[in-house]
Amino acid sequence: MADPKGFLNHGREVATTRPVGERVQDWNEVYVPGSLLPIISKQASRCMDCGIPFCHNGCPLGNLIPEWNDFAYREDWSAAQERLHATNNFPEFTGRLCPAPCESACVLGINQPAVTIKNVEVSIIDQAWDRGDVAPQIPERLSGKTVAVIGSGPAGLAAAQQLTRAGHTVAVYERADRIGGLLRYGIPEFKMEKRHINRRIEQMRAEGTKFRTGVEVGRDTDAAKLRKRYDAVVVAAGATISRDLPVPGRDLNGIHFAMEYLPLSNKVQEGDFVAPPITAEGKHVVVIGGGDTGADCVGTAHRQGAASVTQLEIMPRPGDERNAGQPWPTFPMLYKVTSAHEEGGERVYSVSTTHFEGDEDGNVQWLHLTEVEFIDGKLTPKPGTERKIPAQLVTLAMGFTGTDQENGLVAQFGLDLDARGNIERDADFQTNVPGVFVAGDAGRGQSLIVWAIAEGRSAARGVDRFLTGVSELPAPIKPTDRALMV
Repeated sequence: MADPKGFLNHGREVATTRPVGERVQDWNEVYVPGSLLPIISKQASRCMDCGIPFCHNGCPLGNLIPEWNDFAYREDWSAAQERLHATNNFPEFTGRLCPAPCESACVLGINQPAVTIKNVEVSIIDQAWDRGDVAPQIPERLSGKTVAVIGSGPAGLAAAQQLTRAGHTVAVYERADRIGGLLRYGIPEFKMEKRHINRRIEQMRAEGTKFRTGVEVGRDTDAAKLRKRYDAVVVAAGATISRDLPVPGRDLNGIHFAMEYLPLSNKVQEGDFVAPPITAEGKHVVVIGGGDTGADCVGTAHRQGAASVTQLEIMPRPGDERNAGQPWPTFPMLYKVTSAHEEGGERVYSVSTTHFEGDEDGNVQWLHLTEVEFIDGKLTPKPGTERKIPAQLVTLAMGFTGTDQENGLVAQFGLDLDARGNIERDADFQTNVPGVFVAGDAGRGQSLIVWAIAEGRSAARGVDRFLTGVSELPAPIKPTDRALMV
């Protein structure tokens, strides 16, 4: 396993980011191009011969991490990418966007900084693309069966690629004008340049997958008719209903959901706009929500030239170390400084918005808040802590509450929902409607990209079994799996 003494000889090193003053002037990825390769062999050598690789269980995809770490240490890039692709269709996505629960489960992380698994992963796949090792996998024969996949996020793309490679004829329906789902329009360019999506789409096209953009199933085409047209359907429409903030002043101009704000900057990078219709330029910006989507809003506002950026979080500030309730190898809630936070702005914890205040023209100008604390297990306002902060643009990044039920898709298919508003499914990811399957956030609820890909792969196996009676496709997870995560 790599270098038996690697974790003793080398400390943890991560990818180098470009200077803040440089990167906020453009939308390119924040990392210095090529900075990983000189250090990655040593970093891969830190992977221990630990006997039981808990990193496998920390990752929903079951990535063969010790194996490709060993190949990366030996700089056998072809073998490394083969093992990487054995469990993950899109490692260039996860290597850039995943919060790396595998690293939280790393045995070395018990008393040392964990192996830089995520950096090794992205180095392997970037090398594979540069070397020409990533080629279309065209099926040897076609099954004669047809499958429609609704949604082109990571779950839908993973399901579509697996089913195409199994020999089925697959068409992916996407309501947006480009393929990629939240990868395309929810993730800022500085976190992942969209060229990575484009070349995967070209690979999938070469394999035989068909794509239909600008079609919203349930509105533009009837879901029930789609079911009759195809032998099976995979619903991977995501959890797209944003959590709202029903406080006085919410209807003022300048208050937007994150998913109204973020896609516009991506559309500028695609050439659709010269400037985004919603911009932070010269404004005092407040981001409500302390998660990754909130951080994306922060980084976007910096690049648009905001006068100030403040991020609010209702929960207390997480600790720098694991607490007793989140022992290794679980995924801990720790204080995280993203590249967007390195670029400036203020983060305020344990506060709740009470109302918004606007000007005579109906534009938001101030956000009123109060500090909160836990009393008897409930968040309670602290008397005398009310104050207001300038807010000329407010983005709501408080998560999502479920899949869209107003576009007709759920009703037209006749799908059952669970208590949380997600689409119910059985152990094969099949819904109550025979031949209709669900994968990703639409069935799981808002989650991580690794869960989406794992669900897409597992749902593909269920579809393959439904169509042919047997399947050789892998199934990384079951719908009830939770792995080592909170």
